[in-house]
Amino acid sequence: MTDQPHDRTDASLIALRRILRATELYARDLAQAAGLTPAQLRVLQIVAARGGSTTPKALATQMGVSQATVTALVDKVVARGMAVRERSDQDRRQTNVVITEAGRGALQEAPDALQQRYVRAFEKLADWEQAQILASLERIAAMLDAEGFDASPVLTTGEIKAGDRPG
Repeated sequence: MTDQPHDRTDASLIALRRILRATELYARDLAQAAGLTPAQLRVLQIVAARGGSTTPKALATQMGVSQATVTALVDKVVARGMAVRERSDQDRRQTNVVITEAGRGALQEAPDALQQRYVRAFEKLADWEQAQILASLERIAAMLDAEGFDASPVLTTGEIKAGDRPG
């Protein structure tokens, strides 16, 4: 009998730890450069890409997270002066998230997003390689009982609150 299965187990755990470490380092660099978390940066990127204003519902839909998660993210960027909430001109019941000059400045100061590097490299792969990686990542999420987590396509780490865990 060989040690190969244990070697693969250790190698897989090392690879996972490297991914986690890369996201931790990126989040720290981003916090130092722009004062934002990766998820907060993504909120600003989406708002800017939508002409500087969008609804919380549109943010939640695009990010793949709940309204409650978006509300918490928007609260934080508003508290930092990087966005404001404004009533819609078309529907006074609706509130829009509007990026400020400080928010635009933070976008310019932010380091290259880790997920953008991943997207560029992933999209260069052959279709079969993309499918293989996706299947492997989905299997890993299942192995960690993480399929039900509220997760946007933003590479980040951080504290998990009780409400973030699947029910």
